[in-house]
Parts: sequence; structure tokens; C-alpha cells
Amino acid sequence: MPITSIIQKLALQIGAVVLVEPEYELVGHITFKNGKKSVFSHAKLNINGFASAELAKDKAYSNFFLKQFGYRVTEGKTFFNDHLCAKLAHPRNIDDGFDYAQKLGFPVIVKPLNLSQGVLVTKVYNQAEYYHVAKKIFQIKPGLIVEKFYSGNDYRILVLDNEIIAAYQRIPLFIVGDGKSNILELLQQKQEKFMKMGRTNIIKFDDFRISQKLQTQNLNLDSVIPANDIIYLLDSANLSSGGEAVDFSENIHPDFQKLAINITKDIGLRLAGVDILADDITSPIIDYTLIEVNGSPGLNHYAASSEVAARKVENLYLKILKILENEG
Repeated sequence: MPITSIIQKLALQIGAVVLVEPEYELVGHITFKNGKKSVFSHAKLNINGFASAELAKDKAYSNFFLKQFGYRVTEGKTFFNDHLCAKLAHPRNIDDGFDYAQKLGFPVIVKPLNLSQGVLVTKVYNQAEYYHVAKKIFQIKPGLIVEKFYSGNDYRILVLDNEIIAAYQRIPLFIVGDGKSNILELLQQKQEKFMKMGRTNIIKFDDFRISQKLQTQNLNLDSVIPANDIIYLLDSANLSSGGEAVDFSENIHPDFQKLAINITKDIGLRLAGVDILADDITSPIIDYTLIEVNGSPGLNHYAASSEVAARKVENLYLKILKILENEG
């Protein structure tokens, strides 16, 4: 169920009136029973302060502060297109980015500075791949980040104030062979399955990252995969790119609960999706890497993953609506 529909459903329960812009149904206005008013856009409600939300959105700025607070953040640097470099006192251009990637050691992660949903987040192995991705990013954004590659399981921990709402591992897009279908056919089958679950517009079959990932495995979209063999098609584990969720909400270790709550508070947020790499969030913390803090976590795909997940997301939005009604 889309987030707009969830908000409309929950508003009825608490006697609020919701007015939704009819053409795209993404932006709405809420009038609560007590007369207070609020707005929402996509999945964003006025639960986080504007400055904190903007800080979290900028991965470079938020990483700087979180590192100062003692969290284990990714090692990385920002680089900018020529237009922006001309205006900066300390410009770092596309070639400086490649030099930095070499210094870190390939593979590295290259990603846009201010984009969400894993768009164009790419693991690159060499000079040609670096420039290919960097130029694609600069076509739509003036800045990118080159980051050291870290291994580990990818988890999102969803926090509201002092409460863990959900915790789940994100598995990158993959297919399971059946011995007769090629990779493109298996992807089409997966897309149909997602759409039946309420997940739409997920897999872009022409995503250059898919062909790049297949190439590293000596495969292509026409390759037929043996029965039960698992083939990963992306390195980014975002659900919006076709990843899948494995729920750990009921057995996340208190160490990781406390870590996620503290990170959320220290960056000045009330609601956050804290994305970390770790071996196992059901055990005490031995090591972790904080990937990013998302101040407006997209939850459509997680909500569609199971009835339990859908209830968790509805519970979260009900709590947020009550906060907005009672605290303004």
C-alpha cells in the first residue's frame, strides 16, 4: 500500500481530514481533530527539523559530524563537476576523484552526493568504470562521493525517538536459476512477483550496473543459470533497486538498538533509517560501519515485503500522526 494511502487510512482512525493533490497523489495536507495542521510530501512528514533533515541528506556533511561524535563511518571524499569546481575555494574535480580512488584501492563505491534510493550507487573496479559512473552522476548531480569499499551484511534500523520500529537486512537484487530460463526471463518473473506484492517500478533491466555485475561473473542477460544457483545482479542492497528484506526486528541486539537510537539523536533527528554494515545485528557489537542516516526513509517496498512489515510501517505512521497532532 502506498504511503499516501496508509496516511489516509490512519487519519480516518484518529478523526483527521486529509486532502491529497489528485494528479500524482504524493502531496497532502492534514487537519487534525484538534485543529492543528500539517503537510506531507511523498513519505516525508514534518517530524524532523528542516536543518537536521538537510544535514542527513548531505552524506558528506553528516559523515563529518558523525565521525566527530565517535561513530565508525565510511572513509570517503566529495568531488564536483567542472561548473561547481569553478565556484569553489577548494575544488576537487573528476580526475582528483580517480586519484583518490587509486589511493583508497579498488574496488571503491562511487555514489551521488544528494540522491536517495540507491540511484547510481556503484561498486567500481577500475579507471574505465570510475569515469563511466562519475560522468553519469554529473549529468544529474554536481557532486559525488568516492568511498572505501566495506564488506558486511547491509542492515537498516528504523528509529522513532527512543524506539526501534523495525530492523531488517537488505539483500541486493538476485535471481535463482531454474536450469532453463535465462537471466532476463528470471528478472521478468521477479518483477511480476514484486508487482503482485505491491512493489512497482523496481527493476530497470537496462541498468548499466546489472550488465557490469554480470560481466564480472562472465555472464550476460542471455545466460541460462543452473537450477538453484543464486546470481547477484547489483552490489547496492536498496529495496527500491530490487533488493529484498529479511526481518530482524524481534531479535536485534540491544547494543545495535542503542547505537541506532544514539546516532539518530546525535544527528538531530527524531525519525531515521540508520544504515549499517555488520556481520550480525543479533549479537553484541564487535564491528560495524555506518553507511548513512536517512531522515526520510522510504518504506513502501519494506511494507510490501510481508504483512508483519506492513503492520510495523502502519504503526510507525500512526505514532508520527499522533506526535504531529499533540506536539504540533
